[in-house]
Amino acid sequence: MPVFALEENEIYFPEPTLAEDDGLLAIGGDLSVERLVLAYSNGIFPWYNKDDPIMWWCPKERFIIRPSAIHISHSMKKIIRKHDVKIQLNRDFADTMHRCRTKRENNEGTWINDDMEKAYFRLHENGFAVSVEAYIDNNLAGGLYGVCLGRCFFGESMFSDMENGSKTALILLAELLERNEFVMIDCQFHTDHLESMGGEAISYKEYIELLNDGLDF
Repeated sequence: MPVFALEENEIYFPEPTLAEDDGLLAIGGDLSVERLVLAYSNGIFPWYNKDDPIMWWCPKERFIIRPSAIHISHSMKKIIRKHDVKIQLNRDFADTMHRCRTKRENNEGTWINDDMEKAYFRLHENGFAVSVEAYIDNNLAGGLYGVCLGRCFFGESMFSDMENGSKTALILLAELLERNEFVMIDCQFHTDHLESMGGEAISYKEYIELLNDGLDF
């Protein structure tokens, strides 16, 4: 199947099931709030390298964490028991996203460029993107950010300034989402780290069913 080319002046996406086997669905368009909300509402997300055109992805196998199924290891249970741990939402969205960017740039590289930072901050200003900051004994330990629509949280990236900082943020976020009856944390792609924390692979069909339930379609 050809990869679809999007125009900037028309907010639309092709049928998500038409994505390539690797998940690539379309290129081009823009990162407007309207297009990003439409994308996430259909399981589509942007992911591209600096200086490349915007690439839109919709993998046919999805990787999620059900909030009720978050796995807390024995070592993390010990940390939570021994220390004062807590999360704060939207302490400083721009700062948290930038910390995610710089941590990745210093290690494996990142897709978080200047345009992405500006676009997701606009999402945040419009109430669709959230940052989560974790504290251990009142010290900023780590955090993450993502898109929040209905009862679905779409995780984007994490950072740690202290050992287990991002794990703490994800665990406490999952517990908060479970209390609020969220149906999933969308992890987009598989990683061993996320699998160890309760992540599971599901079909696109099951993913869309969860997504529609979470968005009350």
